Amino acid sequence: MGGKRSAITNTVKAHRSDKGLSQAKLADAAGVTRQTIIAMEQGRYAPSLELAFRLAHVLETPIEELFQFEPEWE
Repeated sequence: MGGKRSAITNTVKAHRSDKGLSQAKLADAAGVTRQTIIAMEQGRYAPSLELAFRLAHVLETPIEELFQFEPEWE
């Protein structure tokens, strides 16, 4: 089971928890579904650049703190 993991990792879950937000509240504030937040937190989904910026704004966190890129070729 399990699909291909993204080269983009994130700390969305930790920042969301620190802010006291549920997955549903974060999803609503960012304009996506709760399923999108779940998949992102599990590393099964890499957001678009626009969504990454929206999440950083909602979570009041610099985007580079929220998302990290780990190239597969290294």
